[in-house]
Amino acid sequence: MKAIRRFTVRTVLPEAIAPLSTLATNLRWSWHEPTRRLFADIAPEIWARTADPVQLIATLTRGQLQAVADDAGLVSRIQGLGADLQKYLIRPRWYQSLGAEAPACIAYFSPEFGIDAVLPQYSGGLGILAGDHLKSASDLGVPLIGVGLLYQAGYFKQSLSRDAWQEETYPVIDPDGLPLSLLRETDGTPVEVRLPLPAGRQLLAYVWKADVGRVPLLLLDSDVPGNDDAARTITDRLYGGGGDHRLQQELLLGMGGVKALRAYQRLTGGAAPEVFHTNEGHAGFLGVERIRELMDDGLSWDEALVATRASTVFTTHTPVPAGIDRFEIAQIQHFFQAGLAPSVPVTNVLALGAETYQDGDASTFNMAVMGLRLAQRANGVAKLHGVVSREMFAGLWPGFDQEEIPITSVTNGVHVPTWVDPKIVDLARTRFGPAPDWSEVFQVDDADVWVLRRELRSALIADVRRRLRASWKKRGAADAELAWTDEVLDPDVLTIGFARRVPTYKRLTLMLRDPVRLKRLLLDPERPIQLVVAGKSHPADEQGKRMIQDLVRFTDDPEVRHRIVFLPNYDIAMARTLFPGCDVWLNNPLRPLEACGTSGMKSALNGGLNLSVRDGWWDELYDGRNGWAIPTADNRATPEERDDIEAAALYELIEKSVAPMFYGSERVAGDSGDAVPHQWVAAIKHTLATLGPAVSAERMVMDYVNRLYTPAAESGRRASADDFAAARTAARWNERVRDAWPSVHVEHVDAEGVTDAPQIGDVLTINAYVSLGGLSADDVDVEVGYGRVSESDHIHDRAFADLAPAEDLGNGRARFSGTLVVDRSGPFGYTVRALPSTARMANKAELGLIATPA
Repeated sequence: MKAIRRFTVRTVLPEAIAPLSTLATNLRWSWHEPTRRLFADIAPEIWARTADPVQLIATLTRGQLQAVADDAGLVSRIQGLGADLQKYLIRPRWYQSLGAEAPACIAYFSPEFGIDAVLPQYSGGLGILAGDHLKSASDLGVPLIGVGLLYQAGYFKQSLSRDAWQEETYPVIDPDGLPLSLLRETDGTPVEVRLPLPAGRQLLAYVWKADVGRVPLLLLDSDVPGNDDAARTITDRLYGGGGDHRLQQELLLGMGGVKALRAYQRLTGGAAPEVFHTNEGHAGFLGVERIRELMDDGLSWDEALVATRASTVFTTHTPVPAGIDRFEIAQIQHFFQAGLAPSVPVTNVLALGAETYQDGDASTFNMAVMGLRLAQRANGVAKLHGVVSREMFAGLWPGFDQEEIPITSVTNGVHVPTWVDPKIVDLARTRFGPAPDWSEVFQVDDADVWVLRRELRSALIADVRRRLRASWKKRGAADAELAWTDEVLDPDVLTIGFARRVPTYKRLTLMLRDPVRLKRLLLDPERPIQLVVAGKSHPADEQGKRMIQDLVRFTDDPEVRHRIVFLPNYDIAMARTLFPGCDVWLNNPLRPLEACGTSGMKSALNGGLNLSVRDGWWDELYDGRNGWAIPTADNRATPEERDDIEAAALYELIEKSVAPMFYGSERVAGDSGDAVPHQWVAAIKHTLATLGPAVSAERMVMDYVNRLYTPAAESGRRASADDFAAARTAARWNERVRDAWPSVHVEHVDAEGVTDAPQIGDVLTINAYVSLGGLSADDVDVEVGYGRVSESDHIHDRAFADLAPAEDLGNGRARFSGTLVVDRSGPFGYTVRALPSTARMANKAELGLIATPA
């Protein structure tokens, strides 16, 4: 029988356990183990099935709820945890010690947020990173507000067909059954965000709020009355559709997100964001909306652009141009001509994303390019990714060497309380107190560490067997065929994990390059390995799906299926046992195509050792004692040869280094009778003590606050002070400099003190004669750059020295003079350049203008 109407009935809790409602709806429970244990104890079977407090409470009958209220022990815990949450929400944290210079509020925009499996608004690393950013900001007391979209079907649920092909389903999410509240006006009506669309249409969105500890997360939802059928589906699924559909998602996220923020600020009376952080280019249109606001208040385009850039941070997460969202310029024009920002010249909007640089496509609107042009500060997400990003976007700053491109890096981190297994936390607190210092792990007996690792491995194996059996049943297998799943994996065998999204560059199937050799490793009679693999391919990525199919077909082989498994529908819930349970975390992307990658960080937090290509974060944090680096084939090999070489290196490392160390001959039986591999345990302890602090998202968020947020807030305050006086001045100066710059050039350079036999320590006086093109000497910096010179006359290991104005030569010309010290032997050279100069710039390359000798 089918219902003719559907609605959600809210549970009314007995007064004694009323704090349960707040404990269930504030997502701090997702990383606060005492709260998770409370819900598990209230209804163990429901919790084991759902791990969802909201659903758990909704499932309980009135009688069951009253039984909880009659249990004095549970009531005491509920009230104690409720009080603890209230203290957590208001007590000063690290951020509150920073003083008035720190931003009063930061807005963090992202297309996806991975907080917990109960709120499936993420597809992979970008979303998990955003979720960890919010959680750590909450723990540190950072006044952050997250802004994203509420997708009606999230990403997708993955299953396998009988022939191992990925299949996708999109179950619709009921917001009323999620830890969300609808943002409402004072009269009780829902807040509406409204964007005009072409052909007289409109896009409306409601705003849902999730509480992530202290951090509110605003999610815009287009599935609302008042929208036509097409508009209602704009937020249907994460990364679904293409063309106009994707563009409208990004317009709603950026421009609609700013409108949602303003409504939230108006209704709560909270501080207005002083910094806007654009997490990847998808949210870039937030800058256009902010410019629109300022232009409506009387600023010109140039003035509004200066003010907006000053307080904007942009983070790029992709190391390849193909990973960036691009639209046709005509497509952008079509939507903005509908009145999205009436006061903003459409041609100026188009110029923000146009690839008007060498090797660019001027007919293409590039979302990352717009993000960089709208932000005074930008970063990649690992040191190597910073290098790659500076190379990839160098065209925006012609004439500058790549290392001078104004894109820094903040290496990603992971939220420790979310990803460390409770058993490890319990051990640390038992031995070292409530706030353990991980350097104390060296005091723990090796045998205790080894016993704990086996417990974690056993918990993973139990979860794998359950999930594998369920997967096979979905593939059409009968219970009578599945007795073998009860014997899959062995708690005493070296366990290697590989789980992530499945684009081709991550090379899911590199391990299959030599199936015979892999099978030999799996079935080695003395030193076997076992593999747990998981990952989703984008629904439109046929090549990724084929890789999954190839791997699953290998795992289906009865000869090896007890040693290698593929688990469908990888999500946060699966990850909670997968990361702690694996001894080794495998990562073999094509270097340098992994921007950062954080899965290996989560493994390290649980004592796992990494086996990875030196890409992303591993390139900077591998130290030779915390895992193994897979050599990269950098000898101009073809793609086929490269994969062969790197796969062979992977097999060699497992066979000759990893497995022997795990099953090492130095194993000595401890008190428990288990043989302990002391060298392996030493590596575990070293990893926990050294990598733990380095990969923490708290460290990451502190870096953002100190290096990007606080300077951006200070710049924004200066720009907006006194009715935007500094922004107006800067806009006039920028315009004057840009107009004059084609006439600025270094006419001539001479040097005094050069001898026939120069020596280290010689002092040269450099004179540069510069045509200023109508600018004053105060408008420019003139520098001499010097260092080691290659055969092509390129200067390496450069240093710079300023040349000061020395003489006004008349007719808009000036001589600049200064000294440099010859500080190295061998080929040595120098050159001179002129740059725009003002204290308002965050970086000397900011305007992308440079003049050098002809």
